[in-house]
Amino acid sequence: MTEHSGPAEAGLVRPDDRVSVVVITHDRRQELLRTLRLLRDLPERPPVLVVDNASSDGTADAVAAEFPEMTLLRAKSNLGAVGRNLAVGRVRTPYVAFCDDDSWWEPGSLRTAADLLDARPELAAVTARILVEPSGEEDPVVAELRDSPLAGPPWLPGPALGSFLAAATVLRTDAFRQAGGFHPALWLGGEEELLATDLQRRGWWLSYAPRLTIHHAPSALRDPRARRIVGLRNNLWFTWLRRPLWPALRRTAHLVRTVPRDGASVTAFRRALAGLPWVLRLRDPVPAALEARLWALEKAQRAGGSRRYVG
Repeated sequence: MTEHSGPAEAGLVRPDDRVSVVVITHDRRQELLRTLRLLRDLPERPPVLVVDNASSDGTADAVAAEFPEMTLLRAKSNLGAVGRNLAVGRVRTPYVAFCDDDSWWEPGSLRTAADLLDARPELAAVTARILVEPSGEEDPVVAELRDSPLAGPPWLPGPALGSFLAAATVLRTDAFRQAGGFHPALWLGGEEELLATDLQRRGWWLSYAPRLTIHHAPSALRDPRARRIVGLRNNLWFTWLRRPLWPALRRTAHLVRTVPRDGASVTAFRRALAGLPWVLRLRDPVPAALEARLWALEKAQRAGGSRRYVG
């Protein structure tokens, strides 16, 4: 298939039946409704699946009333990222794009993503450039995506990645399912790393694709402390689940030395240790070649600033 140069070519931006969009939400009704209006207006006219994670603010009823054409799934509890697994079970397109209730895809990007994946059968996921609204500036994490230390085959549409940002990524639906989706224990916050590693273990490639763009207007309805606790806990669990013994000990020691000395860090370590029995039971370290890539990423993350919340 011939790939076009990007979303800006309006003549090639038209309805496209290759990509579904999955949105998870919890108690952010107004932000979600704005996002869904923007997704509804995309020229690709993608199927949209909304997972309401047991909101208490009338979110689900509002979606049902204003967007009857979209698939609404009402979770009985807050499933976090696992709500995406629920939605992907209903997806009938070869590719699935994730976004959050405070982010939306730029017109044409979904079509471009499908073109990139169509042409590269060994590519599991493409991650977009993220613009922060209302300023329109690039999210700081984009620099880390662009400067990824990992080598990859020349046919990738951009730098090879070792992980991805769920709210800015289009994935091959079958690859997502084969790898098991997001692990239910991780809930939400750094949940992508485990899935990304398991995809690579199966021979899939991940790539940053600067021709794709997603917009993010960070919600004011956030709890930074809770996000840091879960992010650090999940980082430890991933480390113990997939890193070989010495790298796992080294990473754990680094986090002990570098995380803020506060109650949030103590809580995160306590929760991580509480999960140690199931983590050790399911522990399955990656082979040496993949560990070398994880170590390269770890060194780059230490030098960067986007993940300081986990050390």
